[in-house]
Amino acid sequence: MLFDPKFEQGTLIKRYKRFLADIQLADGSQITIHCPNTGSMRHCLFPGEKVWYSTSDNPKRKYPNTWEQAHNDVGDIIGINTGRANELAAEGIAQGVISELSGYASLRREVKYGSENSRIDLLLEDEHRPNCYIEVKSCTLLEEGQGYFPDAVTTRGQKHLRELMEMVRLGHRAVLLFVVQHSGITSVTAARHIDPDYANLLQQAAQAGVEILAYRAQLSPNSAFLAKSCPVKL
Repeated sequence: MLFDPKFEQGTLIKRYKRFLADIQLADGSQITIHCPNTGSMRHCLFPGEKVWYSTSDNPKRKYPNTWEQAHNDVGDIIGINTGRANELAAEGIAQGVISELSGYASLRREVKYGSENSRIDLLLEDEHRPNCYIEVKSCTLLEEGQGYFPDAVTTRGQKHLRELMEMVRLGHRAVLLFVVQHSGITSVTAARHIDPDYANLLQQAAQAGVEILAYRAQLSPNSAFLAKSCPVKL
């Protein structure tokens, strides 16, 4: 996807109250921007490093600017906006980049499903194939050269894995898709040291027939798109 206008640049001062961040602009002024990331953002917060933000034309927004990308201290680009992961996944499917998910007639978003009152991120449908339920997760945690998910304990993520396993039992296709929004991550694994229950469920899901995929995003202030798959270590 192309960003028009392209993102503007600032320097991170701090993130606080979960959904806010203060940044400094080139002229020395400071603004508060919205942080669209509910996770811990472990190893994604680098005060003094560059950040990029978008600007909304919605006059009702208290904070019109949204934090989109960040630099870490070694120059990697990190996608902060977790909502972009779903957009990148849908675009990657439509353009045939995610070859494992090609060939369906239609794609729907945020469809209610499952027995635990969930909404699936993406639902692929075709009258000649089983439905394909796709849960998308943004992966941004890099530690010692390895990409991890999640970056905090996630009971919601555990619920999604149970829902996907249920879809397989009902005869559908179920996919967990990690969208890697970090240029330094080349493989993904479960963060057992952070959420061992999630790691165990991920293994159970794979054994039950849930497909586990990961695709890396190529990020810049001008554009973002899924480039290629990367290995998932279970």
